[in-house]
Amino acid sequence: MKSLQLALTSLKRDWRSGELALIAIAVVIAVTSLTSVGFFTDRVRKATEQQATELLAADLVLRSREPIPSPIREAALEQGLTATQTLSFRSIVVHGDNMQMAEAKAVEQGYPQRGNLRTADELFGPESITEHIPAPGQAWADARLLQSLDLRVGDRVDIGAAGLTVTQVLTYEPDRGGDLFNIAPRLLMNMADIPETELILPGSRIDYHLLLAGDSGDSAGITGFREWFENRGYENIRVQGIRDARPELKTALERAEQFLGLAVLVSIALAGLAVAMSAQRYALRHFDNCAIMRCLGAEQGLITRIYFIQLFILALVSAALGCALGYAAQGSLAALMAGLSKEALPQASLRPVFTGMATGLITILGFAMPQVMRLRRVPPLRVLRRDLEPLPLSGIATYGTALLALALLAPWQSGNSLLTAYTLAGIVVTLLLLALGARLLILALGRLRSRVGLSIRFGLANIARRSHLSMVQILGLGLGIMVMLLLTLVRTDLLDTWRDRLPDDAPNYFLINIQPEEVEKVRGFLKDRGRIDAQLQPMIRGRLTAINGNEVDPGSYGNDRARRLVAREFNLSWAKEMQADNRLEAGQWWSGNEVDRNLFSVEEGIGATLGIELGDSLTWQVAGREITGTVSNLRWVEWDSFHVNFFVVANPGTLEDYPATYISSFYIPDTHKELLIELVRNFPSITIIDVDAILTQVRSVMEQVVRAIEFVFIFTVLSGIVILIAAMQTTHRERIHESAQLSTLGASRGQILAGLIAEFVCLGLLTGILAAFAATVVEVLLAEYVFKMHIVINPLVWIIAPLASTLIITACGLLGMRSVLNTPPMTVLRRV
Repeated sequence: MKSLQLALTSLKRDWRSGELALIAIAVVIAVTSLTSVGFFTDRVRKATEQQATELLAADLVLRSREPIPSPIREAALEQGLTATQTLSFRSIVVHGDNMQMAEAKAVEQGYPQRGNLRTADELFGPESITEHIPAPGQAWADARLLQSLDLRVGDRVDIGAAGLTVTQVLTYEPDRGGDLFNIAPRLLMNMADIPETELILPGSRIDYHLLLAGDSGDSAGITGFREWFENRGYENIRVQGIRDARPELKTALERAEQFLGLAVLVSIALAGLAVAMSAQRYALRHFDNCAIMRCLGAEQGLITRIYFIQLFILALVSAALGCALGYAAQGSLAALMAGLSKEALPQASLRPVFTGMATGLITILGFAMPQVMRLRRVPPLRVLRRDLEPLPLSGIATYGTALLALALLAPWQSGNSLLTAYTLAGIVVTLLLLALGARLLILALGRLRSRVGLSIRFGLANIARRSHLSMVQILGLGLGIMVMLLLTLVRTDLLDTWRDRLPDDAPNYFLINIQPEEVEKVRGFLKDRGRIDAQLQPMIRGRLTAINGNEVDPGSYGNDRARRLVAREFNLSWAKEMQADNRLEAGQWWSGNEVDRNLFSVEEGIGATLGIELGDSLTWQVAGREITGTVSNLRWVEWDSFHVNFFVVANPGTLEDYPATYISSFYIPDTHKELLIELVRNFPSITIIDVDAILTQVRSVMEQVVRAIEFVFIFTVLSGIVILIAAMQTTHRERIHESAQLSTLGASRGQILAGLIAEFVCLGLLTGILAAFAATVVEVLLAEYVFKMHIVINPLVWIIAPLASTLIITACGLLGMRSVLNTPPMTVLRRV
């Protein structure tokens, strides 16, 4: 209680001095940055999970190529879950003289567990939600199947040995999706009609799904069943939850969270630096107080407890305020990202509050406590000898504690320890390079001192004399401005360059599922009707089964994407010549003389993911047969050219004897869209994919994400400003003495002000120049090694960055130095 009372009394008195206020402001900025992103991503995560249940048509799905054992279903029912089973297979559907390969799906009552089926009474008629499934003897067909078989509602179709009546047009089913290149027309039927079809035989390729759902809002049953299932070791049954419903959605969400989290990490690191600088000044000002306390019998433990409690209370209050501001700020983030979710975002949970409170405590204790710990070592003799100071802590203790604090905070932000390690290393390298550049520029300023006026000379002398603090100011604010510049450059230069390199006639439509016998007809149709010289490329479905004779096992890969790739079929193709938008990275393209060898060209990215190298032997299973060939080359693919490209391409003669469909991409202006309607009427089995719509959506999302990241990096700039104020506060007493001495020697207030302005203008110019240089270098590296494009450096960045930096530093500097100019010289000299 004694320690608490002393801490509260000291906290109230010390708040007026300013150091604790700066520490509190830095923590508020860090926690606000963290929780604003935390609240927002939590809301997006909950919305995604809600939508994912509809993508699954359940809360949990078990998938297998074999019938799912009945004990599993019984165990789910015992957990209080509801269950329904579906099975799907490919089969020929016949109507009169027409036939079509279709994806048949048999369902039980209760399907779907989540979401709704939608149907129409006629083709292209108004759709409505239905709570029923097809009755026995009936079937629902989608629009493509109706068009391809020239069906109408009420007609009968044959599937296997069964005859079914089409009673509805199926317009939507929740769990329909997957690979765009593997879409077949859908026929939905009742599970009771399966025996009559006589299609379920030993060796038949059937997908069995068990759909499970719990009470709304209660995930305990799902969690309990999943734990039970995973402990039973069913190797042939794959479980899929709401976070696994769409791997691409999960990956996109995780990457957005990581990027925003790393932006927060930069803000926290800068805020921590501001806390450390303010704590250093705070500790220095309390040396005399602690010396008196030691003379009056205070033990070192009591001093430690007093200041620990003080910082602990400050951290709690600051973190609580930061959480409140973060909750308010996340509304702005949600507004910037409006349209990312079709539905209104749900309310966030309280989890970010706990994370924010912990961040506030770790930031203060990790960055401020090492400086405050020096107070317990103040010698009592300082009461008589003001020059005595406690020995400074070792660099390992000071910087090690700060790095430990960042290490504790970092995984929360990115969720990826390796990515965090790379980011922290990148921050350290960037800071070292900026520090070196700042040091060189400060030395260069020293040579200008003899060539300028008295006031400017005084300002330059201040920068050189306090070079350490000047570098800290340049690094703190420079890093924030650099990141803001980089985001602006990425959004403008890189994205504009990407758009500009796409010609006006870049493909905006894809055609897939073109049958071999239709190739020449489709090519002739496009050339005669639309004057389109379309290239139709073969596509064969194949599964990778072995690399260098070793069987491929999805479980042996640690990367989620690698496991998904080897677990599914690839789209393979063959070509005589390499496409213009491809580039060889290793090996040689084949010549026309290598018809007796099976050769493969592998895209470098997929090769790195699966561990495929030049010269490796690959074995593929295609149409029930195995084919083995050698990796002849690795190539880079310009995927955003919107031309047809493949991960794996074979030389002519390797895959030509295998069943294939064809794919093409081409450009059609808006004024000729009626050509597509005629194309579908003439070739109903072809699927058309509108790339224009996808591209517009992607661009919109990219713009939203960039705006959100820029919003988060505002906190980085604010942290840099706090660093600037903390650095000026550290030199506050020294500046007052300098000002008093100059006034005594005859300097006017205007001359002193001119010297301060010169100092801050020079600091601003140095910071802006370094920020512009660093942002330009990083932009070039991103363009060359990430985006694979050439850019033209925007010269405006070299004007905007120094100008903005100079205005910010000068304004903040003069605002913080008002007391220096307003303190009478006599007041200062009497203290000496």
